[in-house]
Amino acid sequence: MKKYPFLEEVGLEVIYAKDGESELEVNLAEKHTTSWGSMHGGVTMTLLDVCMSRAARSSDPEESGAATIEMKVSFFQPGGQIGQRVTGKGRLLHNSGRMFFCEGEVWNGEKLVAKALGTFKVFHSVKTKTA
Repeated sequence: MKKYPFLEEVGLEVIYAKDGESELEVNLAEKHTTSWGSMHGGVTMTLLDVCMSRAARSSDPEESGAATIEMKVSFFQPGGQIGQRVTGKGRLLHNSGRMFFCEGEVWNGEKLVAKALGTFKVFHSVKTKTA
């Protein structure tokens, strides 16, 4: 798997990604919070983006990466506070060849924090011919 410096900085941990589903988690630290002490919306959106992208990519054995085409997010409640572990769950809804339509959710325990729909373009590795 490729190294993603931004995701490492955020602290996202991939629990699994296979068969069009994914689950990621993050331990909330001070760097993830707003001035009110709750999880920043940007962290929530990053978690949604990555869990949906990973769900899309996990369904295609030839993938080499994915780009977010669009994403719509609904926030329901604050995401969490320092010390809590928050989970992102992604699921592939439809694959139309190179475009993948997904849904994602962020959970803090039993509380649904946010839900998203996203469209992703998955790229394949370019195979070079050898003489």
